[in-house]
Amino acid sequence: MDLFILSIVVLIYLLMVGYVGYVAWKRTKSSEDYLVAGRNTHPYIMALSYGATFISTAAIVGFGGTAGVYGMGLLWLTFLNILVGIFIAFVFFGKRTRKMGHNLNALTFPEFLSKRFNSRFIQYFSGIVIFVAMPLYASVVLIGMARFVETTLGINYTFALIAMAVIVAVYVVFGGIRGVMYTDALQGTIMFFGMAFLLVTTYWLLGGVIHANELLSGMSAMVPKAAAATGSTGWTSMPITGSPFWWTLVSTLILGVGIGVLSQPQLVVRFMTVKSNRELNRAVLIGGVFIAMMTGTAFIVGALSNVYFMQHSGQLAIQAAGGNADKIIPLFISTAMPLWFAYIFMITLLSAAMSTLSAQFHLQGTALGRDIYQSIARKTGGSSVMVARIGIVIAVVIAVILGLILPANIIAVGTAMWFSLTAVAFLAMYVCALFWKRTTKEGAIAGLVVGTFFTAFSYLFINQKAAEALGVCKALTGKVVIATAMPWPTVDPLIVGVPLAFILTIAVSLLTKAPDKELLEKTFKEV
Repeated sequence: MDLFILSIVVLIYLLMVGYVGYVAWKRTKSSEDYLVAGRNTHPYIMALSYGATFISTAAIVGFGGTAGVYGMGLLWLTFLNILVGIFIAFVFFGKRTRKMGHNLNALTFPEFLSKRFNSRFIQYFSGIVIFVAMPLYASVVLIGMARFVETTLGINYTFALIAMAVIVAVYVVFGGIRGVMYTDALQGTIMFFGMAFLLVTTYWLLGGVIHANELLSGMSAMVPKAAAATGSTGWTSMPITGSPFWWTLVSTLILGVGIGVLSQPQLVVRFMTVKSNRELNRAVLIGGVFIAMMTGTAFIVGALSNVYFMQHSGQLAIQAAGGNADKIIPLFISTAMPLWFAYIFMITLLSAAMSTLSAQFHLQGTALGRDIYQSIARKTGGSSVMVARIGIVIAVVIAVILGLILPANIIAVGTAMWFSLTAVAFLAMYVCALFWKRTTKEGAIAGLVVGTFFTAFSYLFINQKAAEALGVCKALTGKVVIATAMPWPTVDPLIVGVPLAFILTIAVSLLTKAPDKELLEKTFKEV
């Protein structure tokens, strides 16, 4: 390790982030600036902030490593990310969210839903869901970065975990969402070029696109017996339809994240930071290209790492990583790439981690300050911003603690859990809020509450990967899960939970009094 070069690279990066954070702090004068960036964000900044928030070390390290196990079938997630997470989200959801958020003067996602349905309960319940559940997602992002630093640079895992959390906390506490979005744009640009170089270099190392993919296809006979027994057919083909391997890949990893992106609170709020639909239209292409490069590269490189490790160590990627998929990408970078690129890629991962963490910490802080404290105590102004800043500090501490105690192979699982929870809890209410005027407060609450508790119960007691990682079912019942009949231990709660939440929201709405016409006129008026 060349400490001098590493120090220079990191110092330049931190100075750039520090300067951008300072500019954001100087431009943050009000609670509207702190929460929605004054509603006048440039489309380039908005698109890269959305993309950089969406794509984290969880995607690059966690899902990249998972692709080393599940193969290129994960590229279907890239397709969904672009179709659902960018095109549908921006064109159909983003425009209505921007308009309605402006009409209702909403500054957070829970507040948007609360004002749409005239329900203070929706705001603080949603805030509680975010503040309680999101630390798991934040912690796996921290883990992804810390594992890379540990594997590549030999730096202590605990030190790396804490140091990065503190750096992010500082500029989020003082800069609010302007600090988040400005640094996101910088970090997203770095991420794009770092991943582009990784993709090109990987194919060059393995003899070109066609040759590398042919080598990976030829390794299908090397699939571990345990994976083959559960449905795996290789790294360039989909698993046997309906097998446990297929259910995990499709329902949890692909659909869980691919559909869950629509209801991500930290992403939805980005739509409320632009002043017109024109900015959203201009952001679609930028966001689509960015997401394609980020996720496509991670999944392709993760799968192809099997070829590299087999050629150089006679092992599959998961075997070379000691059974921990979270270490596959860091190990591949440290062994296959030149040392100088390891340093550059560390900055890419720092950017990915910090951009997502900043949004997560900001969201948790505003959930506590505005959605819980202000909603219940009915306090306004500076007091809610102060509580939000305190909430950010609490969120950082919780994420660090979880980062120290969570088990191996948790990054992709933890990410999918958060995305699925938001989809089941929020998606039905959010879709109906935007597109169905007949939705009532009671219907929205029914879908929100039942969806939240259904997902929590499923992850704690039914879904095997989640229950095994969390350990609650094992501690209470002595069993990993309480339902062992296939396919339920491998089916993600989203598959049942999202339809259930929609049915409840629609049915209860039809059985209760129609919403107030004045509220609907105010909400849906053109601006």
